[in-house]
Amino acid sequence: TSLVIEPKNGRVPLKPEAEAKRDYNAAHNNESWEYMSVWDRCITRGVPAGMFPAGYNNAYRIMQIPGHVVILYEMIHEARIIPLDNSPHLPSAIKLWNGDSPGRWEGNTLVVDTTNYNNKGWIGTSASTGRLKGVPQSEALHVVERFTRIDRDTINYEVTIDDPNYFTQPWKVAIPLVRDPEYQIFEYACQEGNYA
Repeated sequence: TSLVIEPKNGRVPLKPEAEAKRDYNAAHNNESWEYMSVWDRCITRGVPAGMFPAGYNNAYRIMQIPGHVVILYEMIHEARIIPLDNSPHLPSAIKLWNGDSPGRWEGNTLVVDTTNYNNKGWIGTSASTGRLKGVPQSEALHVVERFTRIDRDTINYEVTIDDPNYFTQPWKVAIPLVRDPEYQIFEYACQEGNYA
């Protein structure tokens, strides 16, 4: 079933130029690193792409420490550090692969507001994202994530994605994150340029 809960038809509202860029990247994938996924290049899976299910290594360790929440991704061994000090976004001239992600609490929901993306990432980096793999992100991308604790072992993850350069309207995904106390995170070894 689709993880897309808005729009109601479960389809990501892609613009034709997003599909054209995706298709061009796929057709030229073997010609240059420029057309490859940033995940294949071992840079990042991206935000929010890093939260979307992939074929393997789908574990996250979410920790709250004074003033911050840290999400450790098993895939590409990334640590995302989310400040909770009510600081404003970085100046708009500063662009980052995974954007600038200050967070705040709304009751029992952690709300993470991400802007300041560079235009080098992809919305979907895994084949598991289907027709999203290869859809680019623009500097206009705005992502709002909501992590809501449902019970001791479940967090409801919802993300709203808005990039008027590549989508006809904002869209939303929901995924339950379930604790597995038996799961062990292993190192994810990755090196750019590995042809295997």
